[in-house]
Amino acid sequence: MFDVLISGLINGNTYVLIAIGMSLIFGVANLVNFAHGSIFAIGAMVGWWFVAILNWPLWATLLGTIAITALLGLIIEFLCVRPLSSAPPIATLLSTLAASFVLDYSSQLIFSTETRRFPSLLPTGNIQVGGIHFGTLDVTILGVSLVSVAGLWAFLKYTRVGLAIRATAQDRDAARQMGISVSTIQSLTFAIASAFGGVAGVLVGMYYSNVSPTNGFNAGLEGFAAATLGGLGSLPGAVVGGLALGVAEAFGVTWFGDAVRQFITFAVLLGILWFKPAGLLGTFNPISQEPLTGTFFGSGKRLRLTSWRIAPLIVLATVVLPLWGGDYLLQIGTLVAIFAILALSLTLISGTAGQISLGQAGPFAIGAYVSALLTRDHGWSFWLAFPTAGLLAAIISILIMSPVLKLRGHYVAIATLGTSAMISAALLTFDKITYGPLGVNNIPPPQLFGYTRDSPTAFYLLCLSILLVVIALVTQLQRSHLGRAWYAIREDEIAAQSSGVPLTDYKSLVFALGGLIAGFAGSLLAHQYTYISPDIFDLTISTLALTIVVLGGMGSSFGVIIGTLVLVGAPELFRPLQDVRYLGYGLLLLLLIRFRPQGIWGKQ
Repeated sequence: MFDVLISGLINGNTYVLIAIGMSLIFGVANLVNFAHGSIFAIGAMVGWWFVAILNWPLWATLLGTIAITALLGLIIEFLCVRPLSSAPPIATLLSTLAASFVLDYSSQLIFSTETRRFPSLLPTGNIQVGGIHFGTLDVTILGVSLVSVAGLWAFLKYTRVGLAIRATAQDRDAARQMGISVSTIQSLTFAIASAFGGVAGVLVGMYYSNVSPTNGFNAGLEGFAAATLGGLGSLPGAVVGGLALGVAEAFGVTWFGDAVRQFITFAVLLGILWFKPAGLLGTFNPISQEPLTGTFFGSGKRLRLTSWRIAPLIVLATVVLPLWGGDYLLQIGTLVAIFAILALSLTLISGTAGQISLGQAGPFAIGAYVSALLTRDHGWSFWLAFPTAGLLAAIISILIMSPVLKLRGHYVAIATLGTSAMISAALLTFDKITYGPLGVNNIPPPQLFGYTRDSPTAFYLLCLSILLVVIALVTQLQRSHLGRAWYAIREDEIAAQSSGVPLTDYKSLVFALGGLIAGFAGSLLAHQYTYISPDIFDLTISTLALTIVVLGGMGSSFGVIIGTLVLVGAPELFRPLQDVRYLGYGLLLLLLIRFRPQGIWGKQ
């Protein structure tokens, strides 16, 4: 088992480099940089290009990768973070998430999505010590990691700029009063952190002998897990967390197989948030956290639609499209209705209660799989499977999320993201139940009074009816006493708690209702597609739902319909633009956050 330990420590060194960058940015800017995983993936692809195409040696590859990724870090800070310095934390959080999408899909357009073989620059397995085989590559990875960490430690401890970074991380206002240019220090921090991410990308590519521009999301979550395990903002904690995660993964893979690797990562992330959110070496003070949303809704003029303008839209959806729309338009309309239902779950969670969820793909997937498996494998009627799917999605979501609902701000967002990723990993891991990567096919259509409702018109009308019921439910909840309590939590949790609002209970309820609605949407999607697999329910689904809500206006049910038409309906009409769709989502989300954060029909 000693060789497994060594392997885990070597792999953990790459997690250390990612986690250090995240903790450094969090300490200086109080920001979880969701674009950091994308920087890692770009570093890996740039390193591959230097080695495989330009035939550069390792030292030149590392220097070139550092230069490019550091420049990207500066650009992210200048375009996505600095303009929002006076905005609430949600603005910069969503801005870096949007930047992540832009970087990921730009990289995929440049390099394509295929996995590339990273040429072996150094021998492997050529050294034996005490019966343990390892190679020059392993020693080099360990050496580069140690030198990088030691160099950063010396830089922060003994240089004037390093001391300025530490002072800014400790107290930004005090540092500014002492004459430190906080904006310059923040830019430098992003450059250093991104350089570490780029180096990690090259080392991981060398270690596994392959790279892909699609690896950024998982690498980012692994970095989150390591940084959170050690304590966000703590550089020693990042080292300890990265090494511990690498060792845990190594033993888990040895005992249970490679399929559990991601499951272990996300279980560690949620476990540390459940039991010790400060991490092993970090500090946590929930009272000092700002409200996550609040004034993010902005003060722009709200657009209004009168009832005589809404009536023709209802007639168009309920009469014109079913009678004269044709099968293709009806299928697009069905997708619009399904994703509008999914986005309405976020209207409650984020727009009403102010809890930013980056993981609605999780309950969405649970609803889809529960409904598909019950109807196909167990002979259930759709009308029994549909409510069961929603209830199980709500129960599982709240069971996973309830231990972290006492937290605030970034921690809740990270927990929702980790929850979704762990659900996706579980769908791959427990293949005896979910059929793993093969997915579930031949999902039967709904039946009513003995007749199969598989025509595009019938299924569209079913989804439209459920959408209207969900809109009525969400609107009624927002207008109720319960909705007013959620609005109070959204604006200021401390003030709401001081007024007697039990925060954990109300948060639990809104996540349960959001999970219920997302589960309903997932059930409908499964019977619309007739085939589902884990890769359908990735981060893009969660980001799409969030972008719909931000575009339409957080808290606006009608805005959700408009947002879904723009982001789901319109792209379906332009199939040639399919490859750039998600790049467009990222750019649109970035522009909305910057120039109209309250959305089109957002409530003031």
